[in-house]
Amino acid sequence: MLTYILRRLAASAVLLLVMSLLVFVGVYAIGNPVDLLISPEADQKEIERVIAALGLDKPLWQQYLIFLERALSGDLGRSFAFHTPAIDLILSRMPATLELALAAMLIAIAAGIPLGLYAGLKPDSLIAKSIMAGSIFGFSLPTFWVGLMLIMLFSVHLGWLPSTGRGETVALFGVQWSIFTWDGLRHLAMPAFNLALFKLSLLIRLTRASTCEALLQDYVKFARAKGLRMRRVVGVHVLKNIMIPIVTVIGLEFGSVLAFSIVTETIFAWPGMGKLLIDSIQVLDRPVVVAYLLVIVIVFVFINLLVDLVYSALDPRVRLAPGHAAG
Repeated sequence: MLTYILRRLAASAVLLLVMSLLVFVGVYAIGNPVDLLISPEADQKEIERVIAALGLDKPLWQQYLIFLERALSGDLGRSFAFHTPAIDLILSRMPATLELALAAMLIAIAAGIPLGLYAGLKPDSLIAKSIMAGSIFGFSLPTFWVGLMLIMLFSVHLGWLPSTGRGETVALFGVQWSIFTWDGLRHLAMPAFNLALFKLSLLIRLTRASTCEALLQDYVKFARAKGLRMRRVVGVHVLKNIMIPIVTVIGLEFGSVLAFSIVTETIFAWPGMGKLLIDSIQVLDRPVVVAYLLVIVIVFVFINLLVDLVYSALDPRVRLAPGHAAG
């Protein structure tokens, strides 16, 4: 196990190095932030001073080497717009995005797995067919349109929920959370559901397909032939085995929720990393964009490692031997 983890960490380090190069070159080769950050009335001397202060007067390869040297010590550069360390900006917004992502995944898991399980156990029932039809809508409807419709219905027409912001927060372990206040929950409800809708539909269809497949397996047929109650067959034999692909997908989808919550955060003005990324792109705040993308890569690497470990715990046939990886 330890050898496997060390091998994965070494591979992850190489991946981070390659991604840092691609991200840095891709971001720094586009546009000129000086045009947006400096007054149009500034003279040439002032422009050159700002370019030198931002480190943009050096060749691109030299800028990357400087960035890499500083990144090894945890410094991903200073924001051009806010004049603070980029990583501090990212980490200050991460709790809001993490809270939104966790709420969205909890909604998807709490509703998606039971609905998918029911649809798999009774595929010919009207309720099961309605569940599957609803999941198609969840796949098909654009996130931004659903968000706007939620605002129109629950904020504008009914006035039940606030349309923007994070609401009241409380500090826990030095981090501000809105999920522990009623006002915060009201602000969280719509963006969390909007972000969860696609994942909910995905889990419904995945759980249904896995359940239908599991019911055809010999171990399930044998359990039912022994006279075991259907509740026990589902709980012990079906659910345990279908959780292996479901846990894998949940882990990967949680990473994608963190990375791609940009649309939802923008629509509901949720003060998370996605909103920060959009604001930074608009002013070509390169250090913040690079820091955001690298943090997301690190999150995906960590989640993949965690999913492999959970996968091995759920499936005793999997062995994390030095010669091969789980899954």
